[in-house]
Amino acid sequence: MKILQVASEMVPFAKTGGLADVAGALPLALEEWGEDIIVALPRYKAVDPAKFKIIKLNNDISYSIIGKNIKVYFIENNKYFDRPALYGDKSGDYPDNLERFSYFCKRALQLLKELKFIPDAIHCHDWQSALIPVYLKNLYKKDSFYKKIKTLFTIHNIGYQGLFPKDEYPKLGLDWGLFNMEMLEFYGKINILKGGIVFSDLISTVSEAYSREIQTEEFGFGMEGILNRRKNDVFGILNGLDYSIWDPAADKLIAKNYSLKEPQGKLKDKEDLQRICKLPVKKEIPLIGIVSRLAEQKGFDIFAEALEQICKMDLQLVILGTGDLKYHALLENAVKKYPKIIVLYLKFDDQLAHKIYAGSDMFLMPSKYEPCGLGQLISFKYGTIPIVFKTGGLADTVNKDNGFVLESYSKEDLIKAVQEGLAAFKNKEKWTKLVKQAMQYNFSWETAAKKYVKLYEKAKAKP
Repeated sequence: MKILQVASEMVPFAKTGGLADVAGALPLALEEWGEDIIVALPRYKAVDPAKFKIIKLNNDISYSIIGKNIKVYFIENNKYFDRPALYGDKSGDYPDNLERFSYFCKRALQLLKELKFIPDAIHCHDWQSALIPVYLKNLYKKDSFYKKIKTLFTIHNIGYQGLFPKDEYPKLGLDWGLFNMEMLEFYGKINILKGGIVFSDLISTVSEAYSREIQTEEFGFGMEGILNRRKNDVFGILNGLDYSIWDPAADKLIAKNYSLKEPQGKLKDKEDLQRICKLPVKKEIPLIGIVSRLAEQKGFDIFAEALEQICKMDLQLVILGTGDLKYHALLENAVKKYPKIIVLYLKFDDQLAHKIYAGSDMFLMPSKYEPCGLGQLISFKYGTIPIVFKTGGLADTVNKDNGFVLESYSKEDLIKAVQEGLAAFKNKEKWTKLVKQAMQYNFSWETAAKKYVKLYEKAKAKP
């Protein structure tokens, strides 16, 4: 099949979050399946032409090659994309984001004609590319070149919708007739993500549980009604994990490599982490790791409530991340009070993240909602047992047989789950079995890519 992927960020070129990881890994996996895929991406200031061997195609299009022969086409426009960041600065989102990404979507569609590339499906990611299905079904509906092209729209986090004031609507180049509550209007504002949901042929999210959750009032962020009406077109595909980066058997960032067949190296990694963190080097003390954004969505409201009791347990706690200042202050106070129990790194440090996954016994992820989650998948590979709240991708991957699960989102359930983990850790036979079980899982992109191909085929078959 011929596929165009349209995304606003993509590893290795530009990244702010997990979307970039998906956009970077999926085309490589699809190429392995024999699919003919190209990618459209904005040419941000951060995209280094020398580093990525970028070739100029014409005045405003250049490209680089990834994988065996995947062309990533960069849409150039200095007015819109030659900026220090992707979406905004310290004062907030860039005020012209509607113009920036509507331009990007239109130019991506025009590029297809210039390349004479008619895709069977265009795979759009998040609100920044959600205008593609809107334009195809409206601006380009009479153009025979685009007639048979179908769209799959993937929602990575429904909380980000691309909301803009009504008076900016003319910038989209669309008929005012589309600005209504069934299409692009949302409480008097333009909602770009809503347009993607309405006009795409199929919709997907990054886990099966999340695809159901976004159809509820609790997790739908106002989109639950329209998603319910399209429920037969909504699918969930769990993100894959890049095992070329996350594999303790080959990880160059950890002290000692280990594997399912030779797991003993993990103890050396625990010792290494304890030394780095200036914690007592004791293998019998369970060590819980956290690598996270410090925010309420990630469960830090209930974690903050439970922290005093958790710090009084026989354990060690290592936290890496940044986020809301109130959690920074709260955690810094906890470190002063319990210096032999809790260690805090208010930064992002890739090497330390690897060391935490490898050296911890358990990994805490009590997210309030988590569309997919990669932390628990990485933890499994590193034989680090996850403690999670039952939501989204966490609910799809972690259960009582391979981790510890909070059934309700509460301080009490969090404390209970940590206590269950500590009790299991003391039973060496049970713990060894749990670690072996975790390390056997395979969440490779190969599996996810196969499911995406089926969705492209399903979209293509739609009338």
